[in-house]
Amino acid sequence: MITRRTFAATMAASAVAAPKNPHIVFVCGDHEYSGEQTMPLLAAELEKSYGMRCTLIRSQPDQNAEENIPGLEALDKADLGIFFLRWRRLPAEQLAPIERYVKAGKPLFGFRTTSHSFNYPAGHPLAKWNAWAAEAFGAPPGWGKDGHTHFGHQASTDVSVIPGAAKHPILQGVPKQFHVRSWLYRVLPKWPPQDAERLLMGHCVNPNKPAEDNPVAWTWKNQFGGKVFFTTLGHPEDFEMEAMQRLTINAIHWAVGKSSPKKWKGPVKIGVPYRGIQKT
Repeated sequence: MITRRTFAATMAASAVAAPKNPHIVFVCGDHEYSGEQTMPLLAAELEKSYGMRCTLIRSQPDQNAEENIPGLEALDKADLGIFFLRWRRLPAEQLAPIERYVKAGKPLFGFRTTSHSFNYPAGHPLAKWNAWAAEAFGAPPGWGKDGHTHFGHQASTDVSVIPGAAKHPILQGVPKQFHVRSWLYRVLPKWPPQDAERLLMGHCVNPNKPAEDNPVAWTWKNQFGGKVFFTTLGHPEDFEMEAMQRLTINAIHWAVGKSSPKKWKGPVKIGVPYRGIQKT
C-alpha cells in the first residue's frame, strides 16, 4: 500500500534523480586562459566517453568581446552550467538567463577568473553583478575585493588534497599531491564561506611576495540551494595534467548527481598553449 508519506518520499527522490544524459552548458568568455579552446575539448570527452550532451556558448566575435555572449538562453534547459568568464559587461537581457539559472537552484561549476566574471564601472546600473561570484560560487566578490589577488605570473602551485576531504567523490582517483602551472590565487581569509567544504589546498612556488597557502577547490550550497563546485585553477597547461582532468570530470558528475566514473577513460589530449591577454 502506498501511503501519503511513501508517495511524498518517492516524489522527493525522483525530483533529485540524476538525469540520464545530462545537458551541460559551458559559458566561456575570458581574455587570458583560452577557456574557449579548453572547454570544447572537455565537452567532446564528456559526450564521447560519459554520455553527456554539451552546448558551448562563447563571447562573440572573440574572447575579447566583453559585451556579447549570445545564446545564454540555453541555460534554461541545462542540468549544469559551467562558467569560465573574466571581466564581462553583458547587457541586462543577456544576464537574465544567468540570473534565472542561479535562482532556480541549479548546480554550478566555476573556473578561475569566474571569481571576477563581471567588471561594470562604478555607478553602472548593473555594477552589483561585479560581486556575482560571491553569491553564486562562494568565491571572492571580484578582483581586488577582500584581498583577492595572486602572487605573480612567474609562480606555479603545488596542490594537495585536504586530509579531511580525501574520501569526497570529486577526489576519486585524484593524486594526493600534484603540481599545476596556475599561479596561486589568494581567497583567504573570507573565502570560501565557512559552510563550504574545502577539497584542495594550494602552495605557491616562486611567489613574488609572501604567500600563504590558499584553498584552490571547494564545494558549497548557495542561498538558492544550488550545488556548487569552484576551483581557482584553470591555466590551459593545468588541463594537460591527468589530475586536473580527473578532478574536472568527477566534479561534473558530482554536480549533476552522478557517481564518479568507476573506470577512468582518460587522459584527454588538451595541448592548448597559454596565450595571455592579446589585443585583437
